[in-house]
Amino acid sequence: MQESQETHISNHLDEIVAAVSITRKKKIQNKLPETALFQLPQEKLLFCEEKAKSYSSSHEYKQAIQELVRCVALTRICYGDSHWKLAQAHVNLAQGYLQMKGLSLQAKQHAEKAKEILSSSIGPPYDDNVDVFKCSIELFHTMGRALLSLQKFKEASENLTKAKRLSKELLQCGRIIKEEWIEIQARIKLSFAQVYRGQKKLKEALPYYQKALEYVEISKGENCLECVPVLRELAGVEQALRFHDASINHFLQAHLIVLSRSPSQEEVADSACFVARAAIASGRPEHRDVAEKYFQESMAHLKDSEGMERAKLLSIQDEFCHFLQITGQKERATSILRESLEAKLEAFGDFSPEVAETYRLLGVADLEQGYHRGAHKKLKKCLQIQTLLYGPRDKRTVATQQTMDILSKSPKVAVKPMQAPKAEVAFCTSVPQHNELGKARSNAAD
Repeated sequence: MQESQETHISNHLDEIVAAVSITRKKKIQNKLPETALFQLPQEKLLFCEEKAKSYSSSHEYKQAIQELVRCVALTRICYGDSHWKLAQAHVNLAQGYLQMKGLSLQAKQHAEKAKEILSSSIGPPYDDNVDVFKCSIELFHTMGRALLSLQKFKEASENLTKAKRLSKELLQCGRIIKEEWIEIQARIKLSFAQVYRGQKKLKEALPYYQKALEYVEISKGENCLECVPVLRELAGVEQALRFHDASINHFLQAHLIVLSRSPSQEEVADSACFVARAAIASGRPEHRDVAEKYFQESMAHLKDSEGMERAKLLSIQDEFCHFLQITGQKERATSILRESLEAKLEAFGDFSPEVAETYRLLGVADLEQGYHRGAHKKLKKCLQIQTLLYGPRDKRTVATQQTMDILSKSPKVAVKPMQAPKAEVAFCTSVPQHNELGKARSNAAD
């Protein structure tokens, strides 16, 4: 993880250069008002802060980061190198890198710079400034989250503890109101929960997730979108601890919130899938109806989809077929798989893991029903794809080959010696295969 973060440092520097170097062309593209050319630095700073918020809320993260970088440069111009507001600008940029791009090293770098600035700022005239201490809380929390992402759990916990202690002191001194303290605590409790989860200490993580959810519900409301990620993480921990009823209920609670917020079809499909998977994980017969209901709901919202959403539908459909198989509904699962094969060839391509796995499952189904020739034909196609994808020594390829070897010895399978069928030629050629494969696809699942 750390190596991949380091590869982004050069990109990070490029972004800073691009952000602070505003060319005339860039101004025209962004349609900045002409008055922006003559604005005072303080006015430009306010303008960039508003743009950063706007870009962030519309999920235009690259542009948001550029504006946050400009905010750092303009804050330095406005207030100098040792003002606490420059520390706040670095904290905001650190949060941006962490939340919008997942770049933990860059976030840590800017949090450290903020800490350096604050260390020289906390003195007259800032030693009694509440804003400075609020900035410190954000600094410690952001540093903790960056270290958590870097899997430095001890250091992360130390920074989160500082944020927790400082917020408590401000509350006790009456420098922040209870409602503001609750909002701060919601974020800190969630981060502590994630630290424990990262350390595989799920029992310790559970009460922190529960408290984080309680604080979010108090500060934002029980049906706010901010509850959804907390509910899902809480449900995931409960599932791992085998508290299946609680897990299903919390995934369902998150799903109902999503439904109430005018979501996209893909968001509804994903949300319903969480509920279905939680029901399967319990392994209890009484939860099978729940699993089927929410799998069906998930697939229904993607039934008319195209492109990537179509691929997602097929993947969910495969999960549903696996569920049907483990619950003894093998014929139904096989029927769905057979019908999905043509769509998978179109969505994923001829040489894809999804197509190979479908051929394998259909071959196994034929074998179980005693249709040895059909099984041999499908497994042969599976083997050809697996050999190209994974190589002949991969465990998946070897397993299919072993099944094929056993099948080849069956008197019910007539193998023609040294004669490659047309389908095999199509699989092994580098020439575009549309015509040859198109002829075979009408009977692809036979």
